[in-house]
Amino acid sequence: MNTPTGSAGQDLPEDATVQTAGAFDIRNFIGTLLGLFGLVLVVMGLFAFGPEEAAKTDGLNANLWAGIAMVVVAAAFLIWTRLDPIRMVVRDNEDGAEEPHDISALD
Repeated sequence: MNTPTGSAGQDLPEDATVQTAGAFDIRNFIGTLLGLFGLVLVVMGLFAFGPEEAAKTDGLNANLWAGIAMVVVAAAFLIWTRLDPIRMVVRDNEDGAEEPHDISALD
């Protein structure tokens, strides 16, 4: 019988499995928020850029370029999450681990 191995090649105990963080990976949240804010800036850059805004930024559409940069960084975060997911070793609790213990004597 083959024993599952961890990412560094260590043998895992029989009752252990390797799982990924999945949707709860912090990089998903960061990528999603950056993407949403970036899309808002891209839309503002495309539809709300007039002569008054151009005068403020010396003709540069700052909202559009910042939005594009944020969308690119968001895509990088989301791709990074898919290519290298966070892995964790999960196993059942040992016997008695869920019973309450008096730790006042440890002071």
